[in-house]
Amino acid sequence: MLTDLPNILTLSRIGAIPLLVLLEAIGAPWANFGAAMLFTLAGITDYLDGKLARELAQLSDFGRMLDPIADKLLIGATLMCLVGFDHMPSYGVYPAIVIMLREILVSGLREYLADIRVRLPVTKLAKWKTGVQMVSLGLLLLGDAGARFVGFSALPVGWIGFALLWLAAALTLITGWDYLTAGLRHAGAHPPAS
Repeated sequence: MLTDLPNILTLSRIGAIPLLVLLEAIGAPWANFGAAMLFTLAGITDYLDGKLARELAQLSDFGRMLDPIADKLLIGATLMCLVGFDHMPSYGVYPAIVIMLREILVSGLREYLADIRVRLPVTKLAKWKTGVQMVSLGLLLLGDAGARFVGFSALPVGWIGFALLWLAAALTLITGWDYLTAGLRHAGAHPPAS
């Protein structure tokens, strides 16, 4: 189970977090580039682990539990680094808070609904939200300094990433509301156990 390729990919996402934090703390243009590349690779593993688990018939309860945890740890650590190390404007804390609160909300709903044997499937809009969020965080990690480091300074990478982060936060509110209303519908249909 732990040695299945999909689970190794998921665990690698968690293992990448300390290095990503270190690179962000260094803050040099080469480190920004390295953090963005590491984050991109971690994002690719997020796509591959589920795909490979299905194709290799290596679906497991462990992987099903670990995958969303790895995602939330990676996103949470990245957002905290971007805000904490001033790698985006100070008002970037607002979309970061919205994204983090939604992740906690959905985790709590899934935990509750699992107790009453109800699954909360991922919606297409939530997948789009994740895609926009991953691109925005990758661009914010790279930043303008990282883009200049690799000779790409034609676009304001940091501001594009920041605009996409606000879009991700808006999608986060919509999908969070969808999940909350679905969860409340199920909660009302199942009276509490005595």
